[in-house]
Amino acid sequence: MAGDGTILEGILERVVFQNPTTQWTVARLSPAEGGAPVTVVGSLLGVSPGSPLVLRGAWVDDRRYGRQFRVDSYQTRSPETLLGIERYLGSGLIPGIGPELAKRIVSVFGLRTLDVIDEAPERLEEVDGIGRARAESIADAWKAQRDIQDVMVFLRGHGVSPAYAARIYKRYGKDAVGLVRENPYRLALDIWGIGFKTADGIARNLGIAKDAPPRVEAGLVHALGELSEEGHTHAPEPALLGRAAELLAVDEHALEDALSRLETSHLIVREALGDRGRCASLTPLWEHEHDAAAALVGLAQTPMATPAIDVARATAWFERREGIELARGQRRAIRAATEDKCVVITGGPGVGKTTIVRAITAIAGAQRRRMALAAPTGRAAKKLSDSAGEPAVTLHRLLEFQPRTASFDRSASRPLEVDIVIVDEASMIDIALARALLVALPATAQLVLVGDIDQLPSVGPGAFLADVIASEAATVVELSEIFRQAAASRIVVAAHRINRGAVPDLQAPRGEDPARSDFYFVAREEPASARDTVVELAAERIPARFGFDPAYDVQVLSPMHRGDLGTASLNAALQTAINPARDGARELRRGERALRIGDKVMQIRNDYDREVFNGDLGVVRDITSEPEGLVVELFDRRRIEYRREDLDQLVHAYAVSVHKSQGSEYPAVVIPLLMQHYMMLERTLLYTAVTRGKSLVVLVGQAKAVAMAVKHASSKERWTWLAERIRQQLAAG
Repeated sequence: MAGDGTILEGILERVVFQNPTTQWTVARLSPAEGGAPVTVVGSLLGVSPGSPLVLRGAWVDDRRYGRQFRVDSYQTRSPETLLGIERYLGSGLIPGIGPELAKRIVSVFGLRTLDVIDEAPERLEEVDGIGRARAESIADAWKAQRDIQDVMVFLRGHGVSPAYAARIYKRYGKDAVGLVRENPYRLALDIWGIGFKTADGIARNLGIAKDAPPRVEAGLVHALGELSEEGHTHAPEPALLGRAAELLAVDEHALEDALSRLETSHLIVREALGDRGRCASLTPLWEHEHDAAAALVGLAQTPMATPAIDVARATAWFERREGIELARGQRRAIRAATEDKCVVITGGPGVGKTTIVRAITAIAGAQRRRMALAAPTGRAAKKLSDSAGEPAVTLHRLLEFQPRTASFDRSASRPLEVDIVIVDEASMIDIALARALLVALPATAQLVLVGDIDQLPSVGPGAFLADVIASEAATVVELSEIFRQAAASRIVVAAHRINRGAVPDLQAPRGEDPARSDFYFVAREEPASARDTVVELAAERIPARFGFDPAYDVQVLSPMHRGDLGTASLNAALQTAINPARDGARELRRGERALRIGDKVMQIRNDYDREVFNGDLGVVRDITSEPEGLVVELFDRRRIEYRREDLDQLVHAYAVSVHKSQGSEYPAVVIPLLMQHYMMLERTLLYTAVTRGKSLVVLVGQAKAVAMAVKHASSKERWTWLAERIRQQLAAG
């Protein structure tokens, strides 16, 4: 076993808990040197009571469970005593052998029992109660168990962690060694969590040349994957070849044949549609974009099933009901959303988007139209429901996502039973989710997309809202008039100034009680001082002055993850200030992080089994021991249980990135902004951060950093072709 660490040898006494997917295990081990059994934790595949183990890892003192041995790697050995062999066979390791039969087998073959099963399993028929069929069954099960050990030894010898080795064995079974030897790069495609770099390390250990076709092809796919993570649905081939050549340290010319092979094997699609020349797409992204375009065109070209109404009369009815007078732009939006098949309503804060949604739903309800309201995230759906006065759900729930098959039940073969679908925060929708929504819409339905086109684009690939606007397939209503009540908010005024490229007023409010303002700037020149101020504001000053709960109501938004003012550093400082460690208080440690009851946490990847999605926030409400884990109460009041091995899905969320805040609204927002963030100082990011605050926004940092962010207007262009595909299909008729 390679690597540093403490060696612990002993006999596995019992397995307390084992996750069937990851093989993360809690077990009791009797040390070889004697003494009381100890607790060992880690990913252990193919181990059973009675197994002699050699473990490498480290002793840790868990605050709640005491001293434990955390396993980094391990080897199994055959038991050497009659009692050990008997326990080993009777532990359930081999189906068909229980404790009683194990005792009879050992009584016949003694210390040679395991050798007999391995080399001459037909001799098992000498044992009373074992016939030919049962002997063959035991032999097959024994071989399968030996295969597990062979695979684990091979993978551990090439630097694969036990957790990933367990996943690899689950995926490939006894063929794992052969398949990995033949092409280790398939791991990057088949095994979640194993990327190109891990597979490349295994390949180097196996002596695979750096210009070998499997390596070059895997590098190109990896480079396309990286580009998709940056938001692109395709890449111009010169840009792709340049990135892959740098990654692989090979000449670009060596990659051109590999592109052709990838195209032939249907892993990528190559085409020239716009003005970028020939481009390459990962096949799933190409399919998402192609299907989304076809569905949107079909929607736009199919007449509505609902009879036309007198829009002016319906609008007047809504105004009387609400006791308001709508602006001209709002009336135009209501007409479009009543008459046109595909509508986009966009605009910044304070321009009346919420009122428009309420009007559309009220009129549709009066017509007895079947409607659905949805948003990309749970918090955005709750906000939509509160503002519209109608139930709203996440898009995943609307489309009936099935975790086990990673597919949506609602599709072209089983479309939604609706006349109109209204989607809020549409700028957050990536191309995969857009495709799922569009193909599930009946052609006669209406689609109304509401969003702020000036916010950050979706985290996933694509620029759906921008592309729909550019495609000219939808009626676009851009609201720009700020209403009188909203104009009194310094948050709204600041956001619109930022969006126009003007620096917001950072001076203290003049001619009014400063405590009544909702937008502040606190000057700090040094990162350490700014961090201390952010912590003091979020943990003490804002809760004291405004009555906000520091966990539920106050959100720190940082442009970056690293550095003194990154989310990691801020979360550590904020946890210490808001929810410090207390003697006797329960906590669960994960690496260097300690999760405590009362901690604010965030889900960082979609977990469809639990129906918890990337960006969902909650508070730790309990820490459990059987199984070891914790309970999180989400901000929508649902309670979700996490086991220890699932905790890599959670991070502290006293501070989150601006990107992660999309679609959310918080009572109070604190935003650190210094020149050390210069790589991320960009107008769209600052605008998005400021518009997350509902009642209070505080900027902390340097005025010149704010000015730089406002000045830098150009977000990196996303390479997408949805708009071109839609226009092309519309032109074709």
